[in-house]
Amino acid sequence: MKKLSARRRHPLAALVVLLFALAVTGGLYAAFAPADKAQADDTAQSLAIKEGKKLFAVGCASCHGTGGQGTSDGPSLVGVGAAAVDFQVGTGRMPAQQPGAQVPRKKNIYTNAQIDQLAAYVASLGAGPTVPDKEQYSPDGANIGKGGELFRTNCAQCHNFTGKGGALTDGKYAPTLEGVDPKHIYEAMETGPQNMPSFGDGSLSKQNKKDIIAYLGAVNGDESESPGGLDLGGLGPVSEGLFGYIFGLGALIAVAIWVAARTTKAKKS
Repeated sequence: MKKLSARRRHPLAALVVLLFALAVTGGLYAAFAPADKAQADDTAQSLAIKEGKKLFAVGCASCHGTGGQGTSDGPSLVGVGAAAVDFQVGTGRMPAQQPGAQVPRKKNIYTNAQIDQLAAYVASLGAGPTVPDKEQYSPDGANIGKGGELFRTNCAQCHNFTGKGGALTDGKYAPTLEGVDPKHIYEAMETGPQNMPSFGDGSLSKQNKKDIIAYLGAVNGDESESPGGLDLGGLGPVSEGLFGYIFGLGALIAVAIWVAARTTKAKKS
């Protein structure tokens, strides 16, 4: 009986063994889980690039070359970045229906997943602007007044004071910004599509872009009012001006005819 008592385990022994096992398991997870996650991310990225290359070969290579190096029908895409692809394809401008002075916006033919895959492939060709996250183009924390100043200084000469758009030379035009996804506006400032110059962080900071997007959302939003009546491209109310122009000019012509008639009659008499 004494020998059995001596061999009996301490009541806390099982608890100590359990805690030790948990510690070892946690250490192993901490050591290997990040590597597994990184490996999974690399695999997912590689798969996206692979699928994007297939989509590129079908819809883009005929103009931009099989490796995105560009041809006589399309510019090189090396170094344009994922943001340029997300903008051009997301707004339906690419693939282009036909060559012309400017490629118009049209209905998008790709899913969001396919756009991400195309962007991943083009980004793999050379470093360029990345797709912005929601925080970068969200109106939260933006200065609308400052955005208006920046827009009028840098953008209004082409897009009009409130982003209604306007005509350029040789059949080109600045498209309206009303109803455009804020993410696409941000990407356009980053990449400079077609006739638009690019505004990197050196010329317009991330906060500046955020302010401009907030300004456009404010002046073109549902809550925006035009108390003067109809407006002409955001320049201001024109219904009163049109009334004054037609009837005022008509009145001046009538007065001029009356004066001329009176003068002629007086000379004859």
